[in-house]
Amino acid sequence: MESSSAMVPFPLLTTPIESTYRPCTIPYRFASDSPRKATPAEVAWIDVFRKSIASFRKHAELDDSVSDAQARAAQFSERYGKILDDLQEDPESHGGPPDCVLLCRLREQCLREVGFKDIFKKVKEEENAKSLILFEQVVTLFDNTEDGGKRLENLIRGVFAGNIFDLGAAQLAEVFERDGLSFLASCENLLPRPWVIDDLETFKSSWMRKSWKKAVIFVDNSGADIVLGILPFARELLRRGTQVVLAANDLPSINDVTYSELVEIVSKVKEMKDGREYILGVDAKNLLIVNSGSDLPVIDLSYVSPELAYLSNDADLVVLEGMGRAIETNLYAQFKCDSLKLGMVKHPEVAEFLGGRLYDCVIKYTEVIP
Repeated sequence: MESSSAMVPFPLLTTPIESTYRPCTIPYRFASDSPRKATPAEVAWIDVFRKSIASFRKHAELDDSVSDAQARAAQFSERYGKILDDLQEDPESHGGPPDCVLLCRLREQCLREVGFKDIFKKVKEEENAKSLILFEQVVTLFDNTEDGGKRLENLIRGVFAGNIFDLGAAQLAEVFERDGLSFLASCENLLPRPWVIDDLETFKSSWMRKSWKKAVIFVDNSGADIVLGILPFARELLRRGTQVVLAANDLPSINDVTYSELVEIVSKVKEMKDGREYILGVDAKNLLIVNSGSDLPVIDLSYVSPELAYLSNDADLVVLEGMGRAIETNLYAQFKCDSLKLGMVKHPEVAEFLGGRLYDCVIKYTEVIP
């Protein structure tokens, strides 16, 4: 379902949104800080985004859909670098003070202003193709786990393993460029539990004693993340009778999957049998895909598409996946229904804030008791 209208608040947020919802998890400043002087946290996070420029510039230079890509990439690098310098000098410039939403938005704005629409398009296509080849093998591994609780744990581990594919994290972008990433190896090599936020046993207990009518899942990256992490998890929900709504970005941002890309991916894992659609034997009639309205790798749930809001009204489970949507934003978001936040910690600064380890995992589950 495509989006074409003005944005609205996500209807499952606890109200009043103005006083109960703040999208950004990590506070860069407090009320007592001088509005004209960058705080230590702002300086640190401006530096995190500054370090991402080299990787973004490299991908922009290779974008053959844009004429003069090298010159335009240099313009992007200079323009975004100057904005970061300005924010460090005057936090109230460029719509500041800065937070992760603003810093992401300004980066995307700079790319689009110089002519780049989707600098990660090729790598997304390559990783989607590789992951689709593995889809049946990975799902079969999950299906072969007879114990329901253990199968759920394996599915959650699969989500974490897939979430490693993140070209927005400078260190992971370097690793990916040098070595590639193996989904099955990543499943085996997750950091040992307990994770920095570890509600797996609580979620497992709910999973074993109840089912949900409708789940809305905010998806993250292309490749292994969506194909081998989220889709097997969504398929398991479908098998249990839950209607599943997958919410994906409107426009490209880093290697996040977009609505149109997700529609194409799902069409490739579906099969027709007797006039009905299935995903490896599971009826897919209750799987919906919707445009979230977002164009960033993080999400402010104050602004989502009307289509997503409409489909979400009667949901009783909200799932946010990925470091951007579930950790850097919305980790403390409160909902009117059960919620699950899943992601891997891929920035040292986030690990420090949470008191965990780099590449630690977050599974935060909140059950709303009627």
